[in-house]
Amino acid sequence: MTAAVRYSTPAIVLHWLVALLIFVGFPLGLYMVDLPLSPDKLKLYSYHKWVGVSVFLLVAIRLGWRLTHTPPPLPESLAAWQRRASTLAHGLLYVLMVVIPLSGWLMSSAKGFQTVWFGVLPLPDLIEKNRELGDLLAGVHQALNFTLLGLVILHVSAALKHHFIERQPFLQRMGWSRKERT
Repeated sequence: MTAAVRYSTPAIVLHWLVALLIFVGFPLGLYMVDLPLSPDKLKLYSYHKWVGVSVFLLVAIRLGWRLTHTPPPLPESLAAWQRRASTLAHGLLYVLMVVIPLSGWLMSSAKGFQTVWFGVLPLPDLIEKNRELGDLLAGVHQALNFTLLGLVILHVSAALKHHFIERQPFLQRMGWSRKERT
């Protein structure tokens, strides 16, 4: 595998860190929301917020990296419609990975719960306390998360299809290969 078809190591590390955080944050959000009010529920909400703020920061770094480092080209054998679909899906993934943490932060602010990253760094409330707006933002946050889930399923399915069925090096692009020996 040549370096030209593989993402850079920082891009790969950021990709998998963000993926891991999303795979932790999404089910945590589903689980915690229906718990009765308790110290454990509040602790889980804090963890969920930590994950969200971390995703937001890592995606900001990832976007900066992406703007200054050209990703490897898609295989030339990929159909034009698949190239466009890939570009659209990746663009939507980036948008959602920014907007979802922001919607959660806005929701917390509107509900009167300050976000404190890792229990140490208090983040400013983005809007005034407003229960109705907080409830609306909770619905927006949930809808955006389920949209992200659908796109992640599409993203993973496409990568697996291209890799295993079409025998294109899609998984190697994101670091799933052994180092070549020289």
